Amino acid sequence: MELLDIVVLTEDIETPKLKKGALGTIVEEIDMDVFLVEFADTKGITYAMPILKAEQLIKVYYEPIAA
Repeated sequence: MELLDIVVLTEDIETPKLKKGALGTIVEEIDMDVFLVEFADTKGITYAMPILKAEQLIKVYYEPIAA
């Protein structure tokens, strides 16, 4: 995983309170396989920025579909 990847949380987190399946963006690599991840609402306002291990995340891949 790398900077600005979109990721999905694979487990519930207590502090801050986040549910499995929450979408976030990697905003900093703290250490090997340890990342600062930003979680934001639909208005783009950040509501959580936990430090998470790679094993707690799945990278989201997106392929545009031709219209």
